[in-house]
Amino acid sequence: MTDETRVRVSVDSRARPERVFGVLTDWPRHREWMPLTRAEVTSGDGRSPGSHLAAFTGLGPLGFVDTMEITGWDPPNQVTVRHTGWLVRGTGTFQIVARRTGGSTIVWEERLRPPFGAAGRLGWELARPLGEAFFRLALRRLARLSDRPG
Repeated sequence: MTDETRVRVSVDSRARPERVFGVLTDWPRHREWMPLTRAEVTSGDGRSPGSHLAAFTGLGPLGFVDTMEITGWDPPNQVTVRHTGWLVRGTGTFQIVARRTGGSTIVWEERLRPPFGAAGRLGWELARPLGEAFFRLALRRLARLSDRPG
C-alpha cells in the first residue's frame, strides 16, 4: 500500500468550459455546489499560483478547515491546489474538457496522503465509496449551477 490514495470522478455539463471554470473558481460560491463547505481566499487574488484558500467543511462548529495553495492556473482548462493542512494533504486538480458535441466534462482528481499512517490509509480505503459519492454529488451540483444562465 502506498502513502498516497487517488480518487477521480467526472460528470458532464451542458455549459462551455469558460462558464464551468468561472463558477468553479468563484471560491465564495463553493457553498452553492460543495455540500457542507464554504471557501474563501485567504491571500493573493484567488486567480493565480501562490494564492491561498481555506475551505471549512462541516455542520455548525463541527468540521475541519482544508487549507490550500493554488499551484496551477490554466483557465478555462485546469486549476490545481496543494492541500497544506494537517488533515488533508496532497493535490487536487479540476480539469474542464470541452466536448466536441458541446458542453464540457468536469474531472476532479485528488491525490491525498491520509493522516495517521497505515490506519489512515485503511480508513480511507473503507470510506472510499462514500468519498467518491460525495465528490460526484458535488460535481453534479457544479454542473447544474454552471448550466444555468448568468
